[in-house]
Amino acid sequence: MSHERFQNCIDECNSCATMCNHCAVSCLHEDDAKTMATCIELDMQCAAICRAAAEMMSLGSQYAVQLCALCAQVCDACGMECGRHNVQHCQDCAEACRNCAIACREMSLQNATV
Repeated sequence: MSHERFQNCIDECNSCATMCNHCAVSCLHEDDAKTMATCIELDMQCAAICRAAAEMMSLGSQYAVQLCALCAQVCDACGMECGRHNVQHCQDCAEACRNCAIACREMSLQNATV
């Protein structure tokens, strides 16, 4: 598997991971950070799987397809949680998660073996 053909998905994963890290830190600085606990947890989990998926794609790993399918699910969950909060960093994160989920889902569907 050549990693060049996955460059868009790699870029979306890296962008999402960066935005999730920013969102998690920003949530910690909100007035009532305790109410943001689920958001922070999902941000950290999403960033971790996005980075892992990007790494596996860049390696041309045979496991990248399955990891990207899981990454799309985590991005969906994180995007839904972030979308519930009416602060800009969460809204920006929700958008990055949606974009990454779309890219990962497309990658995994286009490259799944029958």
